[in-house]
Amino acid sequence: MPDKRTNGPHLPDLSIRNFRGIQHLSIRRLGRVTLLGGRNGIGKTTILEAVRVYAARAHPRALDEILGQREETPRVFDEDHLGARYRDYTALFHGRAAAQEPTVEIGPISEPAELVMQLCPWEALADRQQELFAEISMVGDWQFLRVRFKGGEISFPAMPVERDPRAAELRRHYTRSRRHGLFEYEQWGTLNCESLGPGIADNSTLARFWDSVALTEEEDLSLQALRLASSDIERIAVVGDEGSGFRGHSRRIVAKVRGYADPVPLKSLGDGATRLFAAGLALANSRGGFLMIDEAENGIHHSLEHAFWRMVLRAAHEYNVQVLATTHSSDCVAGFARAAAEAEHIDGSYVRLDGEGDRLRAVEYTEEELQTVAEQAIEVR
Repeated sequence: MPDKRTNGPHLPDLSIRNFRGIQHLSIRRLGRVTLLGGRNGIGKTTILEAVRVYAARAHPRALDEILGQREETPRVFDEDHLGARYRDYTALFHGRAAAQEPTVEIGPISEPAELVMQLCPWEALADRQQELFAEISMVGDWQFLRVRFKGGEISFPAMPVERDPRAAELRRHYTRSRRHGLFEYEQWGTLNCESLGPGIADNSTLARFWDSVALTEEEDLSLQALRLASSDIERIAVVGDEGSGFRGHSRRIVAKVRGYADPVPLKSLGDGATRLFAAGLALANSRGGFLMIDEAENGIHHSLEHAFWRMVLRAAHEYNVQVLATTHSSDCVAGFARAAAEAEHIDGSYVRLDGEGDRLRAVEYTEEELQTVAEQAIEVR
């Protein structure tokens, strides 16, 4: 694999304020690969979402993906009583924007590169941003999502949740403001960020990943990951027509397996094979950026956890990827601890989230503590 090392992770540490269910959380050290543990519902997935927002500099596409996955898509109607789905940006804020002018802050603790999102009225926007919406009749209580980063500012209408006859007018200006913001995002330097889990990646995602690495050295990483499940897998190909309206002819992954004359559908080899293959592809596709893995243990047999994390740590180092993953599994933690202890020059970090309600804290394990976890099989979930 090509050597694309850098001196450290893109986010050496992390502070989150007022984002979704997290009122305030600080993690003083993130590794090249960081595994997050803790009970269900404590906020592990929310941390992954916060880093996705930070990497994208709160680009509307990233916000829309997160809200869509959470089904935060209320229906509003225009003057012709035609309904449309909109993203409810208020759902990004702690307490669902109960504060007068709520503010989200995401970024490193140690550097002045903080991303700030606010819900505010039109009058509070910068003059240049007000001009974008000056044609709209501002009667009512519409709010705007104001994004600030590195001294720059972009604003978007926060779509109305209730029935509003001016929804169509707002939609037109929303599209216009998104186009206007493209230059600002280029100046801010958004970072590549891919996500996996908690379910198995669908065929369209796998095909998209494959297209970017096919016939390159990076293709080998996905095969190495897949062979953790079975050494009999020789080659991989994507077949089918993405434009076909028939499900049976859509693009899918097939494998050449030793002992079989015909190609075998990848998904017939089990969830584990698909999950490993997706992880290898996602790492190659995340080069220079971030990879979020939610519920990393899903589909992976406990006997493969050590080899899986060894592969993730090495690939993250080679491709300059910062990985954040979540788990509920003690086998996953133990496998990660062993692999991180062996990877002397690659920083693996384990963080357990504790607390009740808004009182959330991060318990961070040093490399020495992580090695002790590996050697003595200590329960740290």
